[in-house]
Amino acid sequence: MLGIYLNDHLAGATAGVERARYLAEAEQDPVISAAVRPLAVEITQDRASLLEIMRQLDVPVHRYKLAAGRLAEKAGRLKTNGRLVRRSPLTSLVELEALRLGVSAKAAGWETLRRLADEDERLDAARLDALLGRARTQLRTLEDLHETQTAETFRTAAA
Repeated sequence: MLGIYLNDHLAGATAGVERARYLAEAEQDPVISAAVRPLAVEITQDRASLLEIMRQLDVPVHRYKLAAGRLAEKAGRLKTNGRLVRRSPLTSLVELEALRLGVSAKAAGWETLRRLADEDERLDAARLDALLGRARTQLRTLEDLHETQTAETFRTAAA
């Protein structure tokens, strides 16, 4: 069960890395882009941490789930959000929401592993606490960006 769980989280983390990198590069608002760029680096590091934990637990990586995660992320980009040629403010809002959902899921995964660390000495409780703390900080950043982008998206739409 743990192997399935961790591979599902790895697929999500793979999609999250792609989504964060894409948003950091494609975003036209320099404030959002500047805030998401370091998050993309951290999310990449978090995925590497998950892979390391999986190795410590002798959980094999299921490559088909990684492919599914990448495919799902790419498919998520295929939305018009009211504009065909250029980027819509709604696109930024929806992408921030997707990233927020992913980071929330990641935090839940770290919480689960942290609980298991009390029973499994292969899991480093302090490291999991640090990963969970970082995920919570990422969530606060994304929530602030989401709040700002919500106001911008619907102010622009009303105009």
